[in-house]
Amino acid sequence: MFTGLIQSLGTIKPLGGDSWQITCLPQSPELIMQDLACGDSIAVDGVCLTVEKILKSGFVATASPETLRRTTLSQQSDQKYVNLEASLRVGSKIGGHFVMGHVDGTGRMQAVEQTASSWEMTFIAESAIARYIVPKGSIAVNGISLTVAEYEPEISQFKVAVIPLTYAETNLRYLLPGSLVNLEGDILGKYVEKLLYPGKQHTMNDTSFDEITPSFLGEHGYL
Repeated sequence: MFTGLIQSLGTIKPLGGDSWQITCLPQSPELIMQDLACGDSIAVDGVCLTVEKILKSGFVATASPETLRRTTLSQQSDQKYVNLEASLRVGSKIGGHFVMGHVDGTGRMQAVEQTASSWEMTFIAESAIARYIVPKGSIAVNGISLTVAEYEPEISQFKVAVIPLTYAETNLRYLLPGSLVNLEGDILGKYVEKLLYPGKQHTMNDTSFDEITPSFLGEHGYL
């Protein structure tokens, strides 16, 4: 489990098969490497990976075929850096929201605009993730805990406001229009969906569920 507060940037390269080498940038490697042990979980662009081998300034991990299918890890050619976060420890501060590291799918950045106090970024989400997006709710973009400022359900488009600190210390600043990102919906929305539809399974392209919106939650006693 993670909080969506990025601790370091890193690079990633394939080693063949399903193995990947992740290397921390020299600016802040200690936040990831301190006390790192084999078997630990690290979020790499929001993807929970298990450390299998520790290197001088990084580690080696394996990504399953399912992980590669759902995420951007196999499509890193246009991605300069990845976001890194060590797993949450008991007693640690929770500054973002509960991020599981189980990416639901990918989205694409549509536009970015700098304002007086932030960067406003617009994304398009796959339908499997869009059902969990609500205005003022939480979403993880490349592992970063962000708040949904606006949401247009008709086109599965949402906007977030990114503060200067987050923009400067994550790979959001390297995204271009059309760039792929990993998206994870808030775990609370998934539990609500499970309670409302206990016997129903969904797939990546399933759009048969009702949209989970503030009005929908209120009608069903969750607000």
